[in-house]
Amino acid sequence: MDKVKEIVANIDAGKPKPIYFLMGEEPYYIDKISQYISDNVLTEDEKGFNQMVLYGRDTSVDEVISNAKRFPMMAEHQVVIVKEAQDLSRTIENFTSYVEHPQPTTILVICYKYKKLDKRKKLYKAVQKNGELFESKKLYENQVAEWIRRTLSSKNYRISPKACVLLVEFLGTDLGKINNELTKLTLVVPASTEITPELIEQHIGISKDFNNFELKKAIGERDVRKASQILDYFAQNPKDNPFVVTVTLLNTFFTQLLQYHGLKDHSPGNVAKVLGVNPYFVKEYTVAARNYPMKRVSGIISSLRELDLKGKGVGANNMAQSELLKELLTEII
Repeated sequence: MDKVKEIVANIDAGKPKPIYFLMGEEPYYIDKISQYISDNVLTEDEKGFNQMVLYGRDTSVDEVISNAKRFPMMAEHQVVIVKEAQDLSRTIENFTSYVEHPQPTTILVICYKYKKLDKRKKLYKAVQKNGELFESKKLYENQVAEWIRRTLSSKNYRISPKACVLLVEFLGTDLGKINNELTKLTLVVPASTEITPELIEQHIGISKDFNNFELKKAIGERDVRKASQILDYFAQNPKDNPFVVTVTLLNTFFTQLLQYHGLKDHSPGNVAKVLGVNPYFVKEYTVAARNYPMKRVSGIISSLRELDLKGKGVGANNMAQSELLKELLTEII
């Protein structure tokens, strides 16, 4: 992310801002920036007297401001980091007076996770004027695969498109969780290696054969035998394969397939762009489109929505996951 690189570059150049207000739905970059400031602004000798970490649930805005107004001891700056500052959300605007006139020798870092400042309020405008306001936005699922690829590339690894999809499907869009698993991989897999589904199965435990990605492919090909095997596996391992995830992924797939049918230009590049998928997977949509005409796709989407409600207990008396999965296959194929 360009903004993160800019913040790091300014810190490395000895040009830190007096305020870093880090907010937003994705905690990964908030943690990364605050940790970078913690590790790199002060020397180890300076940290003892000049670096302080406070937690929102255990402090108050007034206490934070009081510490921020202190002068550093035998150092150019002091660093005050407020973690979990979202616990101060009711009084967060009380920082305004300090932010309007910050202590120039203090670097105050406020980690405001899962929330955002109101742009209409004075605090937002004051941070924009006198400090660094950073919003960490949640990545969409189709953006996470590219994030994984870039993260591994920076460590001299490659990853196959299928392996990327497996990681996103299994771990979701939580970048911190994904980064932890990538770190485990890079500790045991030599650099310059391509990360494959086999390596992911071996070191992370995601089945390369029995997963939602393979289910989607089997259904697209109308391979009833393979789809049944995968759904049987899901039924035997419900905790690792929740029905809501399966039905959501298939709903997305058939919604994209409906878009595919509506396209005039079915060239791989255009399909990939419009559907927001890796060009590697375009062939799957081409095959599925032959097997499922537009009218049939519309009916399947309607059925998947009904199954989603049943899975959540609406209109069904706590159907077992195995029964839901059988009905799902019947409705589609």
